[in-house]
Amino acid sequence: MHAPLASPAVTAAGFGWLGIVRIGLVQASIGALVMLATTVLNRVMVVEFELAAAIPAGLVAWHYAVQLGRPLWGHASDKGNNRTRWIIGGVAVLAAGGLLATQATLMLETSYAPAFALAVLAYALIGAGVGAGGTSALALLASGVAPDRRAAAAAVTWIMMVAGIVVSAITVGELLKPYSPERLMWVASGLALATVSLTALATFRLERQAGLFGHAAEGGAAPDFRAALAEIWNEPAARRFTVFIFVSMIAFSMQDLILEPFAGLIFGLSPGESTQLGGQHQGGILLGMIVTGIGGSAFSGKRPDGLRVWVVCGCLLSAVGLGALAMAAVSGPPWPLGANVFVLGFGNGVFAVAAIGAMMRLAGAGENTREGVRMGVWGASQAIAFGFGGLAGAAGRDTALRVLGDQGQAFQMIFSIEAAAFVLAAILAVKATGGAAINAGAAHQKREVYA
Repeated sequence: MHAPLASPAVTAAGFGWLGIVRIGLVQASIGALVMLATTVLNRVMVVEFELAAAIPAGLVAWHYAVQLGRPLWGHASDKGNNRTRWIIGGVAVLAAGGLLATQATLMLETSYAPAFALAVLAYALIGAGVGAGGTSALALLASGVAPDRRAAAAAVTWIMMVAGIVVSAITVGELLKPYSPERLMWVASGLALATVSLTALATFRLERQAGLFGHAAEGGAAPDFRAALAEIWNEPAARRFTVFIFVSMIAFSMQDLILEPFAGLIFGLSPGESTQLGGQHQGGILLGMIVTGIGGSAFSGKRPDGLRVWVVCGCLLSAVGLGALAMAAVSGPPWPLGANVFVLGFGNGVFAVAAIGAMMRLAGAGENTREGVRMGVWGASQAIAFGFGGLAGAAGRDTALRVLGDQGQAFQMIFSIEAAAFVLAAILAVKATGGAAINAGAAHQKREVYA
């Protein structure tokens, strides 16, 4: 059972801004650890050891595949009424996976077969840690944040996650100078210790403030896993939202692996210049998150569909940015590529924060299911979409190039498909994030599953 709430003031408000920031520190820790596996180790495999790029790409895809277990981990945190244990445990497993992945990477040069087997295990642990810790953190946030603060809470936690990635990347990069295998292992160990310690401190006695806005405050046992999935799947609002997350996240991730090659091949940008272009995209995302976090909380109020307009506008603005990139692919310079990418990032940021805020709102709409399993289902949908979207973007561009025989037309086709996917996501969002759908979810379930 949850510990008693600390005071009437806490009871009235749920998580304050300090509590939201503390969960943001968990997200920052998760982002920092994932950065090690997806960027640093990826570079060491491809550059220092001259391995095929498909090897680290496959391992990253494997860590996304493992996250299909998010609903199970979310349901376990629901049943145990102790999300803190799952958050700390998940980050600890993620840190252990990062250390094993580092060791496996350093072994690849001399003992390929055992090193690759160890890497598969390590990236499975990374996926499990991200899934267990991240899902439980979001479920805790959803259950403890008042509806009118959810957009801002989503913005704060996601901005802190991005900040965690950036700060850790800069710090790890500096500590790895000059590079040596021994130094890499020491840096990875220090990062693991720092992030697990930060997570434990950030969540200390935090959960006693939560539970006001979700099922944890209501008492009663959570349903078993099959019943929980049946409730979610038979609830039209939850089912539509799952499809919306899948489509929108495919659209969101398709350009991840082709944006910088596009800048180099079509606009002739150097590696440094294309990296700066990626920074402009991230800058747009951060600004979009900030604007939505402030505007979504200030103007949406407590209406169930208050974030719908932000989700739809974010999707449509992202589609406009991608449509413009499709035009840039066949026009080339002097197209204002930097401004175009910034607008795309801004739309992505608006969409991402609004969708997460709507997700937290819908997470508490079930009659019997709790926040963990519902966030887990949507997290699994997101993980599949991210893995598939990045692969589809890269493979689709290669296929289009073979068929069309022209770089510009190949990129134009992929960006156009991605823009169309965002338009479809906007259409799906109209019903998936509507207030009527959210409010109807609980009543529908009482009739359909537990009557």
